[in-house]
Amino acid sequence: MNAPANIRELRISELSIHSGATPIVRNISLSLRPGQPLTLLGESGSGKSLVAQAVMGTLPPELVASGTIRLDGADLIASSPEERRKRWGRAISLLPQEPWLALDPTMQVGPQVAEVHRFVGGQAAPRSNARARANLDDVGLGHAGALYPFQMSGGMCQRAAIAIAHAAGSGLLIADEPTKGLDADLRDSVVTRLKQEVEAGRLLLTITHDIAVARALGGMVGIMLEGQLVDIGPAELVLGAPSHPYSRALLDADPESWDQRAQAPSGDAVLAGRFLAKAFGSHVLFRDFDVEVRAGEIVAVTGPSGCGKTTVGNILLGLVKPDTGSVERRKNVSPLRFQKLYQDPPAAFPPHQTIRRGLRDLAKLHRLQWAMWRNCSRAFVSTRTCSTACRARFREASCSASRSCARCFSIRSSCLPTRLHPASTRSARRR
Repeated sequence: MNAPANIRELRISELSIHSGATPIVRNISLSLRPGQPLTLLGESGSGKSLVAQAVMGTLPPELVASGTIRLDGADLIASSPEERRKRWGRAISLLPQEPWLALDPTMQVGPQVAEVHRFVGGQAAPRSNARARANLDDVGLGHAGALYPFQMSGGMCQRAAIAIAHAAGSGLLIADEPTKGLDADLRDSVVTRLKQEVEAGRLLLTITHDIAVARALGGMVGIMLEGQLVDIGPAELVLGAPSHPYSRALLDADPESWDQRAQAPSGDAVLAGRFLAKAFGSHVLFRDFDVEVRAGEIVAVTGPSGCGKTTVGNILLGLVKPDTGSVERRKNVSPLRFQKLYQDPPAAFPPHQTIRRGLRDLAKLHRLQWAMWRNCSRAFVSTRTCSTACRARFREASCSASRSCARCFSIRSSCLPTRLHPASTRSARRR
């Protein structure tokens, strides 16, 4: 592991972020010191990522930050763009929430890691390549150095971004949803790696929706709601005996707290794959794979990132052809009624199009009244200015508008909870 830059404190005082006259984040005060990581929890759109962007100096130009953010005494808000850029990758590193956007699609993953060692760390090319291979091997991608991002799954892209962030050796690491899209084993390995960063002396600010991650990291936990920090304190106190009503509601919403429900009876088969097989070159994803989705039921397909879960979904939707096997769909049902919720929201939307325009086009395609979906677009904003959660809710509205017969058969990269409700759950069968 690279020796971290010697940074002793990050202190945020009365941080507020405005869009015009509208406050988005209000009066955030917190601090980080070596050996004491800080994790921010909260619902989507609560302002967690905006706090991270303010620290990095990457807020969109239409947003204005006030208050103070001091990194070992240096005022980050008052810094010039040139001063901010000098800190990136050297004093401050960001593990982004959307690795698909952070990776260069025209460049193999191995050289993307190596260039951090070469241009940030000042290493010679052979040394940089060797260290890059070690970084990729640490996150289970030792075989993937020659792959391009579009050849990798979402979980593999996330791990590649983790390797790049670790390669930088900065004194402050900001991890924005570091376990998003990872299966349980890889999630635990990432948490272990982050804890090692703390033990090595780095400051760690983590943003997550995963309560288990916050609990495992320990240190301090802050909970945000509507741009405000409503609860902050030691992890065992905030997660064990929260003081704010929203904090208690957030913990109660954790799937681990759900009551187990009886399985509902399922109807006829809506969608099925029989004896499916798919390989990319010499890499075989699966063979003789059977899966069936019945009306009123949820089928969860789980497994390690890169094992073919998304490919199964794409085959069932007709987006990818199987090498062998067949797909059966309910007869006399339009193909438009089989919808997909994409793993990476930015990949699902044109960045230049407003949400209102997207919903209007959707209503027109399905011959629906625009008034039904007008409330889904509350502002005339482009999808690139939305939070990830905003884009995800728009995705859900899009699928609902199409009246998907299969109820948006969704393949998730992370392991789903064993207690899914309200519909019944069955496992896909592999012969």
